[in-house]
Amino acid sequence: MRTDHMAAAEAAQEWQTTAWFNTPEPLSLAALRGRIVMLTAFQMLCPGCVANSLPQAQRVAATFKSSDVAVIGLHSVFEHHDAMGPNALRVFLHEYKIGFPVAVDAPDGNDFPLTMRTYGFQGTPTMLLFDRDGQLRRHVFGHIPDLQLGAEIMALVCEGLPPDATVVSGQDGVCATDGCT
Repeated sequence: MRTDHMAAAEAAQEWQTTAWFNTPEPLSLAALRGRIVMLTAFQMLCPGCVANSLPQAQRVAATFKSSDVAVIGLHSVFEHHDAMGPNALRVFLHEYKIGFPVAVDAPDGNDFPLTMRTYGFQGTPTMLLFDRDGQLRRHVFGHIPDLQLGAEIMALVCEGLPPDATVVSGQDGVCATDGCT
């Protein structure tokens, strides 16, 4: 089942995390202002996450310039807690060659992690898309096609650019200004 909605420039809450992988320091929405942020919430034992959302996030990270689009993973464990600890996650990220930053959603002492609860995730996979101002613009439970996601990300990349700005696309990614390499 897929549920999605477009948020009308909804004020976004900071993520509540306990650990980070693939980044030298913890990240926040505030620190990522100026970039589009695609957050993929997943569980490593979720078949839809492994088959669809994580490969899609890897494709987004490979397609767009990191200066324009930040791809973030959020390991939101709400079942099989004992099997999905930090050591298992570290191995999983290595085995699946996931190079983008990944955070561990902070547990709430009950069944649902804090960021999952704050944003009202229905489960995993869930994708959140934030604009350059850190506003939540898209919340999807399930999977959307690559072309649709790419178009939505590109629309956010181009938002607020001067009318004469050139968008450059090539094997090194997509950039919203001239001269990108």
